[in-house]
Amino acid sequence: MKNASLNDIWVFAEVARAQGFRAAAANLNLGVGSVSETIQRLERRLGVRLIERTTRKISLTYAGEQLFERSLPALTDLASALDDLNDDQNTIAGTLRLSAPRSSSPFFLDEVIVKYCATYPAVNLEIMYDDQKVDLVASGVDATIRSQTLVQKGSFSVEIGPKLDMALVASPTYLEHNVSPKKPTDLTDYDGIRFGFGGTDRLAPWSFVEGKSKKNYTVSPKSRMVVNDLVSMINFAKAGLGLAYVYRKPAEPFIDSGELVTLFDKYIPSLPRYTLNYLTKRHVPARLKAFIDLAKEIG
Repeated sequence: MKNASLNDIWVFAEVARAQGFRAAAANLNLGVGSVSETIQRLERRLGVRLIERTTRKISLTYAGEQLFERSLPALTDLASALDDLNDDQNTIAGTLRLSAPRSSSPFFLDEVIVKYCATYPAVNLEIMYDDQKVDLVASGVDATIRSQTLVQKGSFSVEIGPKLDMALVASPTYLEHNVSPKKPTDLTDYDGIRFGFGGTDRLAPWSFVEGKSKKNYTVSPKSRMVVNDLVSMINFAKAGLGLAYVYRKPAEPFIDSGELVTLFDKYIPSLPRYTLNYLTKRHVPARLKAFIDLAKEIG
C-alpha cells in the first residue's frame, strides 16, 4: 500500500462519498485544511492523483474510482465490526438506513417498520423512498429494498414481502372510445400509461404469459404518458387517458367500484417478491439482522 494509512483512506472515502472537502470535513469533524492535507499526503504516498479539484466541485480520477469502489466495502465492514464491539451484545441500537421503492410501503413495508420500531425502540430509522437503482457502496445506506430487476451486482439478497399481483386496467370511458383489444399483442396500438424508473429510458415492462406454455413475453404500448408514481398512474387511467399496468392491490377499490376494468387477467403473471439487499454477510449490524429477520417473518 506504499505506507498509506488506514486513516488517510478513510478520509479519502468520505470525501468521495460526500462529493466535497467541506462536506467530508463536517462529517468527520475535521478542518477543511486537514482533510485537504490528508488527501495530498495519500496521493504522494501512492504516487497517483486520486481527485480532480475545481473551484466548484471534485471528481474522482480513474485511480480514485478504483480505490473508492474497492476500499469502501472493507471500511464499511470495519465500521460495523467496531460498532458491534462497542454495543452491548443484548442491545439492538443505533441508526438503520434503508432505501425502498414507494410501492413497497402499502404492500408490507409500513407494517414491518411499525413493528420494528415498537420492538426495538433504541434504533433510529432513516428510510428514503426512491424507485431508481441505488449504489450500496456510495449511498451510505445499510440495505436497499428493490424488485429483482434492480438488485445490485455483488450484493447479498433476501426475499421479503408478498408476491405482487399485477393488473392491466382502463376506464370504461376509454374502452368505449377505443375498440377493446382482443389479445395482449394488440396493445401495441393503444395508449399506455407507463411507469418510468427515473426517466423514459427505463420503463417497467408489461409482462404476459402464453396460454398452455406459460412462456413469458412483454408488450410495449404507445407511451402516451410516463410517470414514476403509482397513484398518479391509477388516477390517469380512471380519467380515461390510457391503459395502465399496475399493482393490483392499490387499484382494487376502483375495480370493485367499476371506475376501472381489468383486461387479460389470466395472461398476467405475478411479479417476484421484493428483495432486501446488503453488501456483506460478515459483521452484519445487529439492527440490520433484526430487521431482516422481522421482514422475513411478516413477509
